[in-house]
Amino acid sequence: MTKRTNEENLAYFTELGIVPLVTLHSVEEAIPLAKALEAGGVPVAEVTFRSPFAIEGMKAIRDNVPGVTLVAGTVHNVEQAEAAIEAGCEGLVTPSFDEPVVNWAMDNNVLILPGTAVPSDVEKAYDLGLRHVKFFPAEAYGGVKTLKALNGPFAEMKFLPTGGVSLKNAPEYLALKNVFAIGGSFPVPSAAQKAGDWAAIEQACKDARELVKAAR
Repeated sequence: MTKRTNEENLAYFTELGIVPLVTLHSVEEAIPLAKALEAGGVPVAEVTFRSPFAIEGMKAIRDNVPGVTLVAGTVHNVEQAEAAIEAGCEGLVTPSFDEPVVNWAMDNNVLILPGTAVPSDVEKAYDLGLRHVKFFPAEAYGGVKTLKALNGPFAEMKFLPTGGVSLKNAPEYLALKNVFAIGGSFPVPSAAQKAGDWAAIEQACKDARELVKAAR
């Protein structure tokens, strides 16, 4: 599968409306989990560094389920960023505005969605020319209300709210014009992942896609 440009990936994520967060419990589950995402119509995974299996899992998905677009999540340093891109990721997502990681990504033409929570974070991203960022932790930092307020001074910015986003409140986020997609673990229910119930994850992804369509 030919790699997309950063702009093409942002357009793709916007079209899907969802970026599932995946924290692997083993390398072995990476392939069937990725296949479930693909079958469910959400062929993208933000594989987080919250797990020691992240890098090997990324490689397994890259080599066996190439239709799933990979981004690395919870990236804390340049070493992780380099390893993730080497493992097949097409972008990076950070939990905060991590300047060394952001600068490395921009210097290497790697898609970066830095974490922002307050106006000063958004301003830093704006000043660097970024127009798409993560908003985390979304619910803890005011959720929909804060995003509406940020739209005034930062009308050009588009956000990926993550943290407390669920099937229940997702329609409120998706209705905002400055939200390009939502991030969360709800397309990969924890109980289903632990049980290896890939059919349930496929169905959860289908439900999430239907929710996006209805909200938009």
